[in-house]
Amino acid sequence: MNRASEPADGGHSLPLLVLRGALGGTLMGLANLVPGISGGTMLLAAGVYPGFISAIAEVTTLRFRLRSLVLLATIVGAAALGILLLAGGVRSLVIEHRWIMYSLFIGLTLGGIPLIWRMARPATPSLWAGSAVAFALMCVMALGGGGAAGGAESAVLMFFSGLAAASAMILPGVSGGYLLLLLGQYENILGTVDQLKRGLLGDAVAGTGFALPLVMDAMGMMIPLGLGIVAGVVGVSNLLKWLLTRYEKATLGALLGLLLGAVVGLWPYQQPTEPMPGDVVKGRTVTAANLSSIEPDDWPLRRFSPSGGEIAGALALIGTGLAATLGIGRLSRNSDSGAD
Repeated sequence: MNRASEPADGGHSLPLLVLRGALGGTLMGLANLVPGISGGTMLLAAGVYPGFISAIAEVTTLRFRLRSLVLLATIVGAAALGILLLAGGVRSLVIEHRWIMYSLFIGLTLGGIPLIWRMARPATPSLWAGSAVAFALMCVMALGGGGAAGGAESAVLMFFSGLAAASAMILPGVSGGYLLLLLGQYENILGTVDQLKRGLLGDAVAGTGFALPLVMDAMGMMIPLGLGIVAGVVGVSNLLKWLLTRYEKATLGALLGLLLGAVVGLWPYQQPTEPMPGDVVKGRTVTAANLSSIEPDDWPLRRFSPSGGEIAGALALIGTGLAATLGIGRLSRNSDSGAD
């Protein structure tokens, strides 16, 4: 059969399509919780990435096919469930074992570079130019830090955070979780998702059930985040398709630069330190009166000198993360070659 005549979803039976969609959606949900892993790469590994992109294109142009709708619903539902159930645990690991998790994130991020390089080669001047510009931008963002104020500004930032998260669903190699780290919203969003879960499902430790106040408070942030994700999936997907069609090398070069620059902001040897009066935390000046109200989650990160054991541990974790992402990339290549 001619490849051009093959359906984007691989022509699988509907039950098999649902199983693949559920697997891909679950992996994509996990990827969105972990900086360095791309949701698009997870969909490639499950063999549903072409069908997912095709289904988005169909729905956004008001073409509705049963298979496309089923695939979209399965992927989105599985991803949302995975995020809802696991966000709290991942957030706790990042807060309590930051250098360990950041070391793992570095390895996972570096593992995405071969995937983009295979798409980008052979190198051209536009590839190197796009890579250099994106790398410089990521360095500026990482060294500049992030933070958010409250109120309407937080809602706007959550919307743009949704746009960032959506980018990871569209193109392999881009980590939405890392972009959220740069925006200073990673732990905030994971905490909000965990709060929504506790409000909906109750808290077994506290012995509580459904809690409407928790749900309503969480939805105040989840609604703009969700709107940003929807806008990103529709807008960013079409923009990236347009860029890849007309400026393929420069766009892929920019993706390489993003991945390389991401490592700059993931320096593992940093830890939260209690702020002092006069410091500015999330747009608010710290005073003796409000110091006790600042949660440890919001304490500024400061670098520390690692011990020999911590250096060795970080190198081992970087290698582990690199091997994991390379293994997932191999699965995606095998899935793609299996469709030939």
